[in-house]
Amino acid sequence: MANETLPVTLADIEVAARRIEGRVLRTPFTLSPSLTERCGVPVGLKLEHHQTTGSFKLRGATNAVLSLSSDERARGVVAASTGNHGRALAHAAKAEGSLATICMSRLVPENKVAEIRRLGAKVRIVGRSQDEAQLEADRLVAEDGLVMVPPFDNTAVVAGQGTLGLEIVDVMPDVATVLVPLSGGGLAAGVAAAVKGRLPKARVIGLTMERGAAMMASLEAGRPVQVEEVASLADSLGGGIGLANAVTFAMCRALLDDVILLSEEEIAAGMRHAYTQEREVIEGAGAVGIAALLSGRLGRLEGPVAVILSGRNVDMRLHRRAINGETDPFAEDAA
Repeated sequence: MANETLPVTLADIEVAARRIEGRVLRTPFTLSPSLTERCGVPVGLKLEHHQTTGSFKLRGATNAVLSLSSDERARGVVAASTGNHGRALAHAAKAEGSLATICMSRLVPENKVAEIRRLGAKVRIVGRSQDEAQLEADRLVAEDGLVMVPPFDNTAVVAGQGTLGLEIVDVMPDVATVLVPLSGGGLAAGVAAAVKGRLPKARVIGLTMERGAAMMASLEAGRPVQVEEVASLADSLGGGIGLANAVTFAMCRALLDDVILLSEEEIAAGMRHAYTQEREVIEGAGAVGIAALLSGRLGRLEGPVAVILSGRNVDMRLHRRAINGETDPFAEDAA
């Protein structure tokens, strides 16, 4: 599939970059001496966890809200979220005088729920999966007239996330490999479209956890499929991609060069390296790029390499247990 026939193009991402300028941060990009030495090629870290709401999600949410009409913003917006999109949408909606309602499952960590409430959004906790939360969001659209702003399967959201890819190419114009967290595919699709739009020979590799990797299962099946959602250090990568996925499945299938699955132990090692070597606190989903480099699963790397650290909204008790090397960081929560 040619890139220009995909749902979101480089031109769409460039428009999004101009639209959200001044409303989101242009996050730092720094060379990692420790990872560069380990990998034998330059490794740069895109510190997207320094974004205003603590994750890349603010880019897509802001572009989506700004793309709505004034009438749509007045009706209020709604989304299902594993936490970071909800926080971003609450922030973006509040900035434009709108009200967000965020539907989440019981698996979403309480620190993320509390922050969404602090931003003034309405919160609904429904079921034990992202799919169940999505059903509640669908109901609010049908019955209350709210406007859906999906966490990933939406062209405005994908275009907004893609602006991160433009920033990577701006500061590392010879980047050969980009490592991007992969869940529903909004970030991976947008970044891949941006990077490959500017640098067609660059490789973009999606990284996710072994536990409930919905996009990976869907790519292997050749169509969107459901998977069981279970607890993971990379909780932000949980949830399905939607059986009626219209945007991100096609883009990830066309643009990603590979997808790598990571164990909970490998994700914890990524979090630990980020903290001890890079002096960065990141959540499990944000650590998968570092985890992949440390694991050796990527094989021989073409450099320079850009690694996206995508989020910092982690429960610090969980973070502490993960970096201390506990074999089951969830044991205390389950007790």
